[in-house]
Amino acid sequence: MPLFDYKGRSEDGLIVTGTQEATDFDALGAALMVSKITPLEIKQKSVVSVNFNLFEEKVTSLDVMLFSRQLYTLLKAGIPIMRALSGIQNSVGNAQLARVVGQLRVSLDSGRELSAAMAEHPKVFDGFYISMIRVGETTGNLDNIFLRLAQHIEFERFMRGQIKAALRYPMFVISAMAIAIVVINIMVIPQFEKVFASMNADLPFITKMLIAFSSFMRNYWFVLIAMMVGASWTFKSYIRSAEGRAKWDRVKMRIPIAGKIIFKGTMARFARSFALSTRSGLPILSALRLVSQTVENEYIAVKILSMSSGIERGETILRTATQTGVFNPLVLQMIAVGEESGSLDDLMQEIADMYQADVEYDVKTLGAQIEPILIIFLGVLVLILALGVFLPIWDMSSTMLKGA
Repeated sequence: MPLFDYKGRSEDGLIVTGTQEATDFDALGAALMVSKITPLEIKQKSVVSVNFNLFEEKVTSLDVMLFSRQLYTLLKAGIPIMRALSGIQNSVGNAQLARVVGQLRVSLDSGRELSAAMAEHPKVFDGFYISMIRVGETTGNLDNIFLRLAQHIEFERFMRGQIKAALRYPMFVISAMAIAIVVINIMVIPQFEKVFASMNADLPFITKMLIAFSSFMRNYWFVLIAMMVGASWTFKSYIRSAEGRAKWDRVKMRIPIAGKIIFKGTMARFARSFALSTRSGLPILSALRLVSQTVENEYIAVKILSMSSGIERGETILRTATQTGVFNPLVLQMIAVGEESGSLDDLMQEIADMYQADVEYDVKTLGAQIEPILIIFLGVLVLILALGVFLPIWDMSSTMLKGA
């Protein structure tokens, strides 16, 4: 939508100016009147600039969560949505979100639905959010939808934080090991190489390998960097494809220790999203298809879509869930009970809570689980370095003792 500069007069007689997007002059004038600003001058803004700002404030999931909770509170109190949005626009701390809320008001004032207005801002409101708003508009239960969305976003933030925490410690240790290997090859091994060269000793194979790798790293470091950059680019290009992303998402869930945390976190998000969708009034087929687009794991998304395809063929939810091979027996039993009793949404909520508790426990015990693996890895690394450095010294000492 085009940008307009406007000048108007507020209720208390003060002159106010600003810039806002609108479909046309009339739409902006109507939006200003709703905001109790009498427009005096409106001019279309001509923008000739690069649409990139390094320091532009981003709308985070926390901002959207607070926005949803505020809207729930205001709508629950009986405040009309236009007044509610106006209050949020004037009080929100994020300038970018305030601009988006202003554009929502303009769209609503021109007669559009809230879900359609939000669809114009995909970087702020994802497909799942917009679909839930559309359900709320259809059922007349928009206030409760905003509350459930706020709770859903809070849960998503928690799960992402838990998974990042699970991966932070091993990544830090691996990075520290990589730095140590670089320092040893650049600064330590060359000193021993000079000593061995001065002695004209016949070096063991492991020592020759260490010296050769150290020499290659020092003399051809640019080749190593090019190889790492090329490998990184190739990997990122591969996982951008649907097939590559699905395979990588499956591999991530098989990583020792951290993989089970990623899997449980993904399943918790699926179960909670499914419960939210069905509670909001979506049919099961629509809920499964919608959740498959927001589960953030292509491998699990394919399994969820296979469930919807099976249900379309007349199969039970339990049978389709069993065929996916991703649910454990306890979860399958809960799905069976929920399907028979007609309380599948409540049981899916229980499944989400169960997986969430498992993730919390696994993250808390992550250090104890990964410590033995790191100790073994460090032990092997130290053993290789020790053998490579001290074997020649030991051989030379043995030779000198025999000669004496």
